[in-house]
Amino acid sequence: MEYRRLGRTDLNVSLICLGTMTWGQQNTEAEGHAQLDYALDQGINFIDTAEMYSIPPRRETQGSTERIIGSWFKARGNRDKVILASKVVGRSANDWFRDDGSTTELSRAQIEEAIDKSLKRLQTDYLDLYQIHFPDRPMPWGSNPTIFRVEEGPSHPIEETLHIMGDLVKAGKIRHFGLSNESAWGTMTFLKHGEARRLPRVQSVQNAYNLLNRTYEVALAEISTREQVSLLAYSPLAQGYLTGKYLDGARPAGARTTLFERGQRYENPVAEQAVRKYLALAREFDLDPAQMAIAFVNSRPFVTANIIGATSMDQLKADIAALGVKISPELEARINTIHVEHCNPCP
Repeated sequence: MEYRRLGRTDLNVSLICLGTMTWGQQNTEAEGHAQLDYALDQGINFIDTAEMYSIPPRRETQGSTERIIGSWFKARGNRDKVILASKVVGRSANDWFRDDGSTTELSRAQIEEAIDKSLKRLQTDYLDLYQIHFPDRPMPWGSNPTIFRVEEGPSHPIEETLHIMGDLVKAGKIRHFGLSNESAWGTMTFLKHGEARRLPRVQSVQNAYNLLNRTYEVALAEISTREQVSLLAYSPLAQGYLTGKYLDGARPAGARTTLFERGQRYENPVAEQAVRKYLALAREFDLDPAQMAIAFVNSRPFVTANIIGATSMDQLKADIAALGVKISPELEARINTIHVEHCNPCP
């Protein structure tokens, strides 16, 4: 296992981070525990979750993933072996997260309620990394769209959010904080206010990054490189579309899009053309397409951790084994050729 430094902290996290969002719907508690055991044995020390999980978000299953992780900690007594990250939801119309039935926003009361509930479900006293799942301000879908539209609406000031995070650090409830589904402007604004007011520094951004969506490279990759804000890349397989299993409208039994019809981000004619070319390229180089896609993310110098999620142990083992796949200069050049021809079809 390779380890990389998280932001400017003293934490070295495994290049492969274990994603957990299927636990509680697609996976049982026992299956979640088995994945955690195997991941730890393979040298993975970084686990990512959220108060929103499991996915898709539902009133009935909200918090189920954190509870599964918490019961694992209790059973194994190994909290000290894990770098644990969770998230607070941003602004949304969902009214089942807060005790008073409010829709969500990043107010002080809501953030404090969220962290206390997460800690209780996770059966721990602290989080190593606490992330804002998506911005409080109105944002286009994906945060880094290829076609930008201005959106208006209420929001809490970023400086206010930083003060709240600073208080959570002082209280010992979190060690560091990060962002998710965030833009270059948002990231730099958090950094600016943090530095000017000696408030906690943003250590990471968790955004989608894969062969069908490389928008992170447009502006945020330079921030990661020069400001040491770690990219925690999610959806390296584009929700499974890069495996080719959904081509021609296929719906394999038990697959996420089959169960929940949530794959619209990756369903358009240009994306399908790109997927076919990446599959052909993987065959030409005698590689498993999923492992090639994961290895590409692993190979990027601005990526600190690649968040993989699996619904079966076979998938998990294959995804972790992608650590042994190297992206040669020739393969990278061919990947970039496809990327230029079908640039970011799924932002």
